[in-house]
Amino acid sequence: MSLINATVDSAIAIAERRANRPGAGLYAGRSRVVVERAYYALKSSTWVIVASGFVEPVFYLLAFGFGLGKLIGGITDGAGHEVSYAAYIAPALLATSAMNGAIYDSTWNVFFKMHFGKLYQGMLSTSLGPVDVAMGEIGWALLRGLTYAIGFMAVVAPMGLIPSWWGIMAIPAASLIAFGFASIGMGVTSYLTNFQQMNWVNFFMLPMFLFSGTFYPLTVYPDWLRWAIEAMPLWQGIQLVRGFTLGIIDVSMLGHIVYFLVMIALGLFFTTKRLRALFLR
Repeated sequence: MSLINATVDSAIAIAERRANRPGAGLYAGRSRVVVERAYYALKSSTWVIVASGFVEPVFYLLAFGFGLGKLIGGITDGAGHEVSYAAYIAPALLATSAMNGAIYDSTWNVFFKMHFGKLYQGMLSTSLGPVDVAMGEIGWALLRGLTYAIGFMAVVAPMGLIPSWWGIMAIPAASLIAFGFASIGMGVTSYLTNFQQMNWVNFFMLPMFLFSGTFYPLTVYPDWLRWAIEAMPLWQGIQLVRGFTLGIIDVSMLGHIVYFLVMIALGLFFTTKRLRALFLR
């Protein structure tokens, strides 16, 4: 009983502290507990699934970068310098790895919690607000994407595939990419109601991966298609990471960063709005 009483007292104290704050109904400043809950779930049951995310980009790098790359030879980067094919696709796979880690955690994982586990109803009946839940889930997806990025960098850097010292900035760039995709992913998932609709996530993800300049420059496409691809978030992320790893630093990098900052802001706004509409009626 003492543990229950202590928990109740803690909840009451938190409620009293936030009672007179602006936005008290939305944010309690306790998003970290959502991250802690995800961490305990990871240790108990989902670590194998998460660990598998390290393997996929490495397989692509070995198969295409070193396998197909032997037939292709060198390729010209954005500054007109020739680099190995493996060095060209490595940053693209790094950006894709960050995207995959964030998007799958913020879509399928969130979908199960929302519609089957009923976890968010329980969370929002406590001192947590919808912003706490949104920030906690997006933060966990961000950590997953960041972990994939660091793991992939640890593989490619010893291979000599990061020719510029600017390459160290690829890790925070990958974090920004993960944050943007996690924010949008959770917001979109809040509108989906069944597994058939969830399949649309894969429907958009695979073409974006294949056509966003991952394996070859966009110059192979006609202008109308190239403009459409350049509007995709993965292309923006690949260009950002590739610019750092290859040392191509120019003003366009700022545009890529602003793109993801807008993604993050929109994702947080719509996710919070949807959680409040769904569970705090």
